[in-house]
Amino acid sequence: MNITVNEDLRAYIDPLTPDEHAALERSLLTEGCRDALVLWGEVLVDGHNRYGICSKHGIPFNTVQNSRFKSIDDVHLWMIDQHLGRRSVSDFQRGVLALRKKDILASRVPPTPTEAATPGQQSSEPAAAPDRLVTREAIAKAARISSNTISQIERIQKSATPELVEAVKLGTISINAAATVASLPVDEQVAAVAGGRKELQQAARQVRQAKAVARTEPESPEGVIARLRQTIAELSAENAALKAKLAERMS
Repeated sequence: MNITVNEDLRAYIDPLTPDEHAALERSLLTEGCRDALVLWGEVLVDGHNRYGICSKHGIPFNTVQNSRFKSIDDVHLWMIDQHLGRRSVSDFQRGVLALRKKDILASRVPPTPTEAATPGQQSSEPAAAPDRLVTREAIAKAARISSNTISQIERIQKSATPELVEAVKLGTISINAAATVASLPVDEQVAAVAGGRKELQQAARQVRQAKAVARTEPESPEGVIARLRQTIAELSAENAALKAKLAERMS
């Protein structure tokens, strides 16, 4: 039997912790491999840890083909749904997976008649309603977290340093606090993480206090213009990134 391990698929979901891997190894050695590995042709889709452990110890295993996969996006969506259905997945992991699902589904939404019209043409057709599965609320509901948590995880992904992201994964800081700390400059984020849980909490508290003070002070016209320019630049960059991702998927 030929089984191909695709490293991108192996890394698509966060790996098991050393303790989780050790527990799985003990279970397989005691009870054998009861769940079949899922394949797409020869490519291993689900069961990378079981496959590695079974190969190491010569433990027999079964495989099953999933004939519904038509593309790598189908594989990714299936992997996401499988992990979202597991109780051991943290809220942060759920949010990350939900956002990946949102991106994939958004890339599959056909353009509205207006978008599909050739330059210079005006479409008389009404714009299509957005896919109900692509909204932040729907994605959050499927992941069993709030849409506000999804928004916070988006901010973390956009602005947090790798050190801060790792602190969230380890539970050193909450998602809410991490989204606040992520607004700080890179060096201040790194220093806060190095200081541990108390330093992170203090950094989040200081950011919130500064924002509260700013809300009570009148903003100058120059400040309003600068803030609007920054917002426009951020939205333009995000739009360009989404277009590039969509073009890559369609190529």
